[in-house]
Amino acid sequence: MPSIAEKVSATSIYLKPGELFFGDSSHRISTVLGSCIAITLWHPHRLLGGMCHFVLAGKKPTDSGSKSNTALNGRYSVDALEFLEQQAELHGTVLQEYQAKIFGGSNMDASQARMGDDSVGSRNASAAVAHLEQRQIPLLASHVGETGARRIIFDIHQGDVWVSHLPLQRTSNNHRIKE
Repeated sequence: MPSIAEKVSATSIYLKPGELFFGDSSHRISTVLGSCIAITLWHPHRLLGGMCHFVLAGKKPTDSGSKSNTALNGRYSVDALEFLEQQAELHGTVLQEYQAKIFGGSNMDASQARMGDDSVGSRNASAAVAHLEQRQIPLLASHVGETGARRIIFDIHQGDVWVSHLPLQRTSNNHRIKE
C-alpha cells in the first residue's frame, strides 16, 4: 500500500473534452463529464493505465479535400479507443489484459431525462460499451446515464476511480426575480 507521501507525489493530469492520456502508476487523471464519456483502462500487474474523454460516438468525419486524414481525434469514440490500444501495444501489453470502467453519458436536459432515450449521452454510453465488447476488454464498473455532471479521478497506482455526481435539477418551478 502506498504511503501518504507517495499519494501526494502523484502527477495530476486533467483531461479536457477530446483529450487522452496513458501513463504509469505515478499519475492521477481527472476530468469533468456531462454527456461525454470517460473510459479508464488499468493494467493490474504492470500498473499502467489510461483515460479518454470522448465527446461523440463514432468516427470523425473525413475531409475529402485532405490528402491525409489519419491523425487520431480524441473527440470521437473510435479514435479514442484506437489511441488507448496503440498505447497498450507501445507498452508491451494488449487491451484484453486491462480492466475498464466507464463514466458519463448524462442527459444534460433534466426536463427531457428518461430511460432509454436517444440523447447524445445515451448514444455515447452505448458506443463505449460496444467498443469494449468488440475488443473483449472486461468492464468492471460503470456510472453512466441520468442527468448532470460527474467529476472523476483515476489513480493509476491503485486502479481506483472516484466519482462525484451532481444531478441536474428540474427547472420547471424556477421563477425570475426582478431587482
